[in-house]
Amino acid sequence: MHPKMILALALCGIWVAGCATRPSDSEAERAVAEMIKASFKTRGQATVDRLSQDDAQRLCSKHAGELSKEVGDRIEKAQQATLRYPSSGKLMGDWREGERIAQSGVGKQFTDAPTRPAGGSCYNCHQLSKQELSFGTIGPSLYQFGKQRGASEAIQKYTYGKIYNAEAFSACSNMPRFGHNGVLAEEQITHLVALLLDPDSPVNK
Repeated sequence: MHPKMILALALCGIWVAGCATRPSDSEAERAVAEMIKASFKTRGQATVDRLSQDDAQRLCSKHAGELSKEVGDRIEKAQQATLRYPSSGKLMGDWREGERIAQSGVGKQFTDAPTRPAGGSCYNCHQLSKQELSFGTIGPSLYQFGKQRGASEAIQKYTYGKIYNAEAFSACSNMPRFGHNGVLAEEQITHLVALLLDPDSPVNK
């Protein structure tokens, strides 16, 4: 639900009761933030600090539905500066490991062991192979991603960066910032790059 809708519901009683002035935008934002935080409690590794927005998230919330090119470019430039590539220089791992990570939805939930590696849940949003009969459509189909683009160093770097922090390439993207937020380790991301680009991967068959 959009913050303004939440605010309307939260403050509706006050207005009906005869409040003479409409709250300012900053007051409204504070009221929404307080209401959201009051609705969540820390459970295991799922802590309430996950509700805190960084600069990019705040800008995306502020400009929801009306993101200008200027603001979008500013977000992407700032997020580009956060990209961290493997010090080894190796951007492609093992596509078989990548497939396991793409299929896995474990990790970072309060019911998961904090020491257990997280998965990517890639099929929740994307089609990756023709063998997978059930997949999400929030993101574009990635079937034959590497077959169409090749596996040049530039494509490897772009693919790694996109998984690491999608907002470095598309401001306010729905895609999680897997590397930036520490959901996936750099080696896991290299395996996903291989899943997408290796010609032997089911993605490219």
